Amino acid sequence: MQGSANLNVMIKAARKAGRSLVKDFREVENLQVGRKGPGDFVSRADHAAEQIIRDELMGARPNYGWLGEESEPVEGKDPTRRWIVDPLDGTTNYLHGMPHWAVSIALEHKGEVVSGVIYDPAKDELFWAEKGAGAWLDGKQRLRASGRTAMIETIYATGLPFAANKYLPASLKDLGKLLPACAGVRRWGAASLDLAYVAAGRYDGYWERGLQPWDLAAGILIVREAGALCEPIRDGQNILADGHVIAGSAAIFDKFAAVIRSAD
Repeated sequence: MQGSANLNVMIKAARKAGRSLVKDFREVENLQVGRKGPGDFVSRADHAAEQIIRDELMGARPNYGWLGEESEPVEGKDPTRRWIVDPLDGTTNYLHGMPHWAVSIALEHKGEVVSGVIYDPAKDELFWAEKGAGAWLDGKQRLRASGRTAMIETIYATGLPFAANKYLPASLKDLGKLLPACAGVRRWGAASLDLAYVAAGRYDGYWERGLQPWDLAAGILIVREAGALCEPIRDGQNILADGHVIAGSAAIFDKFAAVIRSAD
């Protein structure tokens, strides 16, 4: 499956940043754990990856706007288009030498995400979608959400807040209601990949609160283009603006959402 010119630019940028991150990841695994050691190293790797992506995207489309996790936003000469980038989603996994993290790049047009790329360099899996063109794995395999209909057979993903995060009580309430009704809940620590896995049918659903636009933008489109649903947790919210999301296959979404929303 061939994508648009913009998508090809995004894929090139994601793969180039991924190669840089993989190289540094091998060094992270060998670093002595210490407050100023691995953390600083990962921060440098994160910033370097964002610079690679920015150079590629802004070099190809200099008039577009920019929203990245590690840099100040830029208002483009073309106010209708904006790149939304997370150069390293799953930083804590990266820091601890766990090979589950990703590069996430989205293109927004007139407030709507129209292209999305999520690249997992450690596994060399590239998930992408364009509006109206479906969702794909490596451009060869069409992604389709799960068709399971029995809650007790389904598996879900979420992100559990750390330390004294204000969303911890709500997340614990969610788990208390969902765990007895399903086959399990996973917490793998990379929101973009959780959404990609819903699109691929690996998870039946995913929910989380308090995320940032760069965590979600690409994944929202990939999920929807794979035939799954992606909504704010509460009516009236905006996913990108508020950061609260629930996604799941069409076959199970209503049952799953009812559980999470009853606990909210």
